[in-house]
Amino acid sequence: MKQKIISHLNTIKEELQELSVYIFENPEESFHEYKACNHIISMLKSNKFNVKTNFLQIPTSFYAEYGKGHPRICYLCEYDAVPEKGHITGHNLISAISLGAAISLSKVINKTGGSIVVLGCPGEFISGAKITMAKQGVFDDIDAVLMAHPDVITCESGNSKAIVPLKISYESNSGFTYRKKDNKYTALDACLFTFNTLNILSKGFNNGIDIDGVILKGGESPYLLPSKTESKFYIRADKMVQACGIESKIRRLVDTTSFIMDLKSEICLYELPYEELITNKTLSRLFSHNLKESGIIDIAPPYNTNSGLSIGIISHKTPCIHPFVSIIQDKKIKYSSPEFALATTSYFAQDIMCKTAQALALTGLDLIEKESLLIEAKKELF
Repeated sequence: MKQKIISHLNTIKEELQELSVYIFENPEESFHEYKACNHIISMLKSNKFNVKTNFLQIPTSFYAEYGKGHPRICYLCEYDAVPEKGHITGHNLISAISLGAAISLSKVINKTGGSIVVLGCPGEFISGAKITMAKQGVFDDIDAVLMAHPDVITCESGNSKAIVPLKISYESNSGFTYRKKDNKYTALDACLFTFNTLNILSKGFNNGIDIDGVILKGGESPYLLPSKTESKFYIRADKMVQACGIESKIRRLVDTTSFIMDLKSEICLYELPYEELITNKTLSRLFSHNLKESGIIDIAPPYNTNSGLSIGIISHKTPCIHPFVSIIQDKKIKYSSPEFALATTSYFAQDIMCKTAQALALTGLDLIEKESLLIEAKKELF
């Protein structure tokens, strides 16, 4: 079985490389990834996958399936790019890796039983579609979720941060700055007061809690009173319960500021929150073994990222992994840089892509053939 997977993966290697380069050369913003989505769907259909397009009424999402019954192994594709910067986080390789794993595993699924699910997950940079899918119960019937992410290091799957995204707006009276006589507070006063207060309060937060904020709108001209401000914040914490606790305090701060300064305020979520990723140790151990078997030997211990991952919400109900694999040879290249984006098209990166796809496919096969592994993985959820 394993040899058949490996052999077929070698036959589609060039096709996977063309896919990753095509997505790289046609970067598309979150939820507008039409070219990437259509290209991936075409490959899945040509390999006899049953594909549902416009999945959950998200135009650039899809649900593809091959086989019948359980175990149901799910592979995730991400393909959005950072506006004006392209694929600086290597999402073009994520799609090729997951697709290679799913297609090669499908060539033995008729003999092993079980089924393969491939999900097209747009919008990872802004409220990833995986969150909507999870809330709609898409993963309730999935036994394991597998994916791997390009990076400058190769390491076991670790955890991610929980994130609560808040938008705070203040509104005060308008007018000309040269005519202000009433000593009233402006919206900018309230905005700056909020930033300064949060800076002081953050000193008392537990380790692992951070607040990152930016002022998007603070006034139009020195000639006019700054009557409207808008700022956005990311509350990052090790666990969602901690982030929600800080959110509650910020909401009270905004209400108090509004009351003291006698102006209007509004606070709301501007994206969907990201729950922390709880990586599955059983799946991580299994994947690391298969990665070594595929030729990637040097694997560092689990790396806990400070970023938010939409896969986090899935990991609380379904066993998941999100390991990192290095796709660079030049150690000077930094992750999320233009040089990193270009490196995703290199021969070295393409070779790593195929080895990682092989490891994910073999991990899926192990889970299908050995029921005890899935039982062990699911026990971690309780």
